[in-house]
Formats: sequence, structure tokens, C-alpha cells
Amino acid sequence: MTSQLNRTLVKKYQLSVGVFYFYENYIISEVKEGIALSFENSQEAIQLVKEHYGKHTPFVFISNRINSYSFNPTTHFKTVPLFPNLKGFAVVVYDSINKEIAEMEQSFVHKPVSIFDDLNDAITWAEKLIVSD
Repeated sequence: MTSQLNRTLVKKYQLSVGVFYFYENYIISEVKEGIALSFENSQEAIQLVKEHYGKHTPFVFISNRINSYSFNPTTHFKTVPLFPNLKGFAVVVYDSINKEIAEMEQSFVHKPVSIFDDLNDAITWAEKLIVSD
């Protein structure tokens, strides 16, 4: 199945916590090395998501974990309800330890979640979620 979605980058933001790439129907985040990511220090990114997708444009969040950082997965309990149009969450990991962490985090997100070891596979999965909606 070939996607009809646009893979053109809409906007790239370099924030204090990392880099966020916004596409028509998905975001790719790359959090900076050593950051302790929290609901509080994610407010700028949350606001950008609201601006780009509002409450109606369907989107998938892709976490491209190229760096090592800490994250409290209970933060999902605060962020996911803010976005009724969030269709899923993909995590791209590059080692077995981060894969185990991502597997544990899945229980905190009440949306479709999938773990990948390749960013292109995550994008393809995201597009299928959006198209099938």
C-alpha cells in the first residue's frame, strides 16, 4: 500500500529539549542527550503541536530516540488527553535497553503504540494509521 500522505517537512523547531520536525500528519522528535524530559519542560513543544494540528487534524507522534535521556512515562497521562486527534505513538530505538524501556512505556499510552528500529518503518506505520482512520 502506498501512502497518499505528504512527506514534505512543514517546519523544524530547535527547542531547549530537542528538535521537532513537523509534517502534515506526524511529528518526529529528537530529544537532546541527557535531558530529563517532563510535562513542565515540554510546554513549548505541546504548544507547537496545538498550533500545527489543533484538535481535528489527525497526527502520529514519532519519538526518534537517537540520544540518551530520561522520561517519566506517567507524563503521557497528562499529554495524551490534550490531543483527541492523536492517532498513535511510535518509538524508534537503537539498542535493546531502550527497546525494553519503550515496551514498558507502552502501558502508559492508551493509543496504538509501536516500537521500531528504523525511522522509515515508523513513518510508514504512522501513515497507515492516518490513512485507515
